[in-house]
Amino acid sequence: MLQVMSDLYLPTVTSNIIDKGIAQNNISYIWQEGFKMILVSFLGVAAAGGNIFFAATQSMKMGQKIRDDMFDKVTHFSEADMNRFGAASLDTRTTNDVVQIQNVMVQILRMMLMAPFMLIGASTMAFVKSPRLTIIFLITLPVIALIVGVLMYYVVPLFKVLQKKTDRINLIFGETLTGVRTIRSFNQDHYENRRFDAANKDFANTGIRAFTIVSFIIPIVTIVFSFINVAIIWFGGQMVSNQSLAVGNLVAFMTYSGQILFSFMMLSMIFVFLPRASASATRINEVLSVKDTITDPAIPVDFPVQQSGTLSFEHVYFRYSNAEQQTLQDINFSAHTGQTVAIIGGTGSGKSTLINLIPRLFDPESGVVKINGVPVNQLTQHDLHEQISINQQQAILFAGTIRENMHYAKPDATDDEIWYALTIAQATEFITTENGGLDYHVEQNGDNFSGGQKQRLAIARTILKPAEIYIFDDSFSALDFETDAKLRMAPKE
Repeated sequence: MLQVMSDLYLPTVTSNIIDKGIAQNNISYIWQEGFKMILVSFLGVAAAGGNIFFAATQSMKMGQKIRDDMFDKVTHFSEADMNRFGAASLDTRTTNDVVQIQNVMVQILRMMLMAPFMLIGASTMAFVKSPRLTIIFLITLPVIALIVGVLMYYVVPLFKVLQKKTDRINLIFGETLTGVRTIRSFNQDHYENRRFDAANKDFANTGIRAFTIVSFIIPIVTIVFSFINVAIIWFGGQMVSNQSLAVGNLVAFMTYSGQILFSFMMLSMIFVFLPRASASATRINEVLSVKDTITDPAIPVDFPVQQSGTLSFEHVYFRYSNAEQQTLQDINFSAHTGQTVAIIGGTGSGKSTLINLIPRLFDPESGVVKINGVPVNQLTQHDLHEQISINQQQAILFAGTIRENMHYAKPDATDDEIWYALTIAQATEFITTENGGLDYHVEQNGDNFSGGQKQRLAIARTILKPAEIYIFDDSFSALDFETDAKLRMAPKE
C-alpha cells in the first residue's frame, strides 16, 4: 500500500512543479517539491523491496507446506492409491506442480495485491485531473477484459493437458533410467528414443498451442493502450490549446494512464501464470483429497503382548479393483510361535498379495486376518507394524551407509547387533571392516551391490528388527544354492 501511495503521489508533484514552479519561474518551489519527490521515491523503493521479500518468503513457505502435506499423504497411501496415481505422476505433482503454484503466489503477492489499488487509485487521480479524458478509459477497459477472458477460456484446458504430458515424459524417462541395462541388452535404444521423442513432441506441441494463445494477451493490451495514449495526446493537446487543461495536469494524466496500463500489464502477467497454476492446484488437490482407505479404528484394541505370536487367516477373500476374478479365495491357515510356514504357488498365484494383507497394505474383501487372536484392522497401524518385520520381494536399499540402512529396522541398534544380523544374512562375506564395514557407502537403490548382495542386506535389516512375526517374500531368489542353505540354517543355530 505504501508503494502504491508513493507511486500515485509522484505525478501530482510533477504537475505542481510544471504549473506552479516552471510556469511561474518559482525556483524555491521547484526545490521544495523536488525534495518531496526524492523522499517519496526512497519510500517507494523501500516499500517495493519489502514487498518482494515478503512475497518470496511467503511463497517458499507455502511451497514447503504443500510438499510436506503431499509427502505425508503419499506415505500413508495404500497400495491401491499408489497404483492409481503412479510414481511418475506423484513425482511431478510434488515438484513441478508445486513450483507452478509458488510462481503464481509470488506474482499474486507482488502484483495482484498491488494492481487493483494502483488501478483504482490511478483511475481516481486521472478523473480528478481531467474527467473528460477519463471517458476514454471507461470505453476501452471492458473491451480488454472481454478479450483476456476469451483467451483464458481456451488456454486453461490446454494447461491441464500439458501437466498430463509432463507426467508421461517423467514416466518414460524414469523407466529408461531404471531399465537402461535391459534396453541395451535387447538393443532397443532406438525404440526408446522414438518413444521418448514422440512424448516430448506431444508435450512441445501442446505447450506451443497454450503459450501461443497466452502470448497474445500482453501485445493486445499494449496495442489498445497505445491507441488510448494517442487519443489522450490528441484530445489533451486540444484542451491545453483551449486553456481548459493545464500542461502539468496533462502530464500527470498521461503518467496516471501509464500506471493504469502498468496495472493491466501486471494483471495480464497473473493471467499468464494462473491457468497453469490452476491446473497444478487441481492435480495436487486430487492427491490431498484422497480418503485414506486403510485407517486406524476409532477405538483401537491394545496388542496382547502377553500372548505368543500367532498369525491366522480365516475365510479371507481378496479382489483387486476393476479385476474380474478374485485373487484370493477362502484362505484359511494358522502359524504359531516357532513355526516356519511356506506359501507355495506359481507366478501370479497371489503369494505377495496374501503377505500384503498382514501389514494392511490392502484390506481383504471379506474374512479376517488375526495376530494373537486380534483382527489386524482393530489395531493401530503403528502397533501392527511394530509386531511385523517384513522383507518385500524387491530388495530396497537407501542412499547412505550400511549402518543407516540397518537403523531403519532398529534406530537404537548397536554395532554388535548389526554385525550379528549381517552374519546371519551371510552379508559379512562382502561387508568387512577392511572395506569400510558399517560405514560402507550405499548408492541410491543399492546400485553398487549385486542382486544377491542387496537381498542379503535387506534380509539382515529384517532380522535386526525385534518382532513377533518375520515375513520373507521370495527373498532368496538371487542367492546361490550354498549361500541360500547357509542363510536358512543360521537362524536355527
